[in-house]
Amino acid sequence: MAQINPDYLTHIAAELPKHLDMEEFVAACHRPLRKSIRINTLKISIADFKQVMYSKGWEFEPIPWCKEGFWITHNENQQPGNCVEHIQGLFYIQEASSMLPPEALFNDLGTNETYQADIVLDVASAPGSKTTQLAALMNNQGLLIANEYSSSRVKILHANVQRMGVRQTALTHFDGKVFGEYLYEKFDAILLDAPCGGEGTVRKDVNALKNWQLDDVTDIAETQKQLIESAFLALKPGGALVYSTCTLSQIENQQICHYIQQQYPEAVKFASLNNLFAGAEQACTEEGFLHVWPQIFDSEGFFVAKIIKTASVPRLKKCPKQQRNFPFVSANPTQTIAVSEYFCQSFNISLPKQYNVMIRDDEYWLFPEQFSHFIGLMRFQRIGFKLADVMKKGFKAKHEAIIALSDFIENQDSVIELNRQQAIEFLMGRDIPTNEVNGLDITPAGEMIVSFHHKPLGVVKHLGHRLKNNLPRELVKDKIESV
Repeated sequence: MAQINPDYLTHIAAELPKHLDMEEFVAACHRPLRKSIRINTLKISIADFKQVMYSKGWEFEPIPWCKEGFWITHNENQQPGNCVEHIQGLFYIQEASSMLPPEALFNDLGTNETYQADIVLDVASAPGSKTTQLAALMNNQGLLIANEYSSSRVKILHANVQRMGVRQTALTHFDGKVFGEYLYEKFDAILLDAPCGGEGTVRKDVNALKNWQLDDVTDIAETQKQLIESAFLALKPGGALVYSTCTLSQIENQQICHYIQQQYPEAVKFASLNNLFAGAEQACTEEGFLHVWPQIFDSEGFFVAKIIKTASVPRLKKCPKQQRNFPFVSANPTQTIAVSEYFCQSFNISLPKQYNVMIRDDEYWLFPEQFSHFIGLMRFQRIGFKLADVMKKGFKAKHEAIIALSDFIENQDSVIELNRQQAIEFLMGRDIPTNEVNGLDITPAGEMIVSFHHKPLGVVKHLGHRLKNNLPRELVKDKIESV
């Protein structure tokens, strides 16, 4: 049972819309959340995924605002996070309301078409649910800069980006307040899912409102004001900024949006989200913001606002000095041809043309083409993905490259399709006897890709009698559901 501070109930009762009931709000806060997932269309179609999971007894109820999102029911003994399909990135376990901000950012309201944005910033990214959703909405095109202030959470963010097959990201580790200064008017679209009081999360965290204090809310609102101004400065004129929180107080929501409008009255336009999806008007404010109370859609509480930058605004600080000592250099034509031929001959993978091959020491990387405009502007934790290491006799492909380039495999000659039990064995770091794989030639064949549901799991070395597991040690799982 959720523990709710009485002071919070008094505070929020004054803000609850007249058409909603306070008793229903409290009752909704005490109900457990429905389980929801988002299908990763970078790896599998919605129809194919549903067909796969029907065989496991899953049932799907569509989430109105995200065509890839579903509330799910399944056998109580199943743990979705431990199944092969989750580990290989076919879906993300994501709360339904949190799917709203990326949808709002990329939906060209009123036309039912996708907003075109080649360069996108996600200001507060970890653990990666919205980042990977943005990448899917961008169809892995363009450049997606994903920032996370917490160093420990950057690792989690990268792991999820890699698992979901995202390849056009550059990860940064900064306080989000710096982007307006360092990357002034660089982005077509920005998502600021701001750090907040978390009042809407009480259905999954029963203690979220136990120690609620108004002073804490007003303190964090000051940080939110700085973050939204920085994001607004980093946005190109004509671009779209979505501001969202998983909290309910207007101090952290409507008031933050009004603040940025007051700062730049000639450049801020609020885009109404009233038509974002069927039924959105139930949660829309008079400004066109979505203020999602938990009882409206039986979800977490959430707030989403879309802001259009109608004109350029002055830069607050001078352009900072260029970053020195960028550790990568562009591969020369001979080097690019060599690594391209390795991937083609070893895995039948043709490297995509909209990426640049870069070299650092004995490492080959693939950077999104648009990243060239950001070199020297600020420090990045990780750019694109690592292709291969240079060895004495050629190259050694990296696991993340095989996963990221799965849709560039031109034929299946170097791909071994595993059954469920073999896939589990592989993900647990074990070798696989060749005589247990149907139709596999036992003649040694070197490096090969293994897959499940025809989606790559990683690389093995075909030694004849066995497939030697090359899964990176940090990705080896101790427990995987066998059903």
